[in-house]
Amino acid sequence: MKYFLALSLLLMLGAITPNVSAEKAIFAGGCFWCMESDFEKLDGVNEVISGFTGGTLKNPTYRGNHEGHYEAVEVDYDESKVSYQDLLQHYWVNIDPFDDRGQFCDKGFSYKSAIFVANDTERELAEASKQAVISKFPEQQVVTPILNVSKFYPIKGNEKHHQDYYKKSPVRYKVYRWNCGRDQRLDSIWGEERAFPQP
Repeated sequence: MKYFLALSLLLMLGAITPNVSAEKAIFAGGCFWCMESDFEKLDGVNEVISGFTGGTLKNPTYRGNHEGHYEAVEVDYDESKVSYQDLLQHYWVNIDPFDDRGQFCDKGFSYKSAIFVANDTERELAEASKQAVISKFPEQQVVTPILNVSKFYPIKGNEKHHQDYYKKSPVRYKVYRWNCGRDQRLDSIWGEERAFPQP
């Protein structure tokens, strides 16, 4: 009991601070291999988990049924190093916000883009970032929705090889990414705004 009282006193006095900087954010932008690779390049991102979200089906799988779900990533980040706003900015320049059929060579509902927000602050920031994209491209329709966060299902079991795929199978990953035309399309949309280490 004395330990907890002492700990509470130290917290109140600011002598020690709890680790409250770790946050999570969820984004869908087509192939989760690519989204994982792109977000893990950011300083302040601790880990990126590939999985599914947005649907009602329980325990979706890649080879089995994931109907109604988006391929997505859960980004674990240190907000003392990178802000949610930074993540949003990085997200937009790594997707095609005008494609309502999927992303790049991958078509179908699960490959569509979306931002999943957990609270009013995230929604406000996400809406503002989307409006900035709309203003930048007034002649085109930005179709990426901003949705309430729902249960995130990490890839698991015998499909675990999808996690860190760009590290485990770098040659196959780079061939896929090139053949899919992802970076070529992103460069044509965003140009120099994509100033970060390429895959």
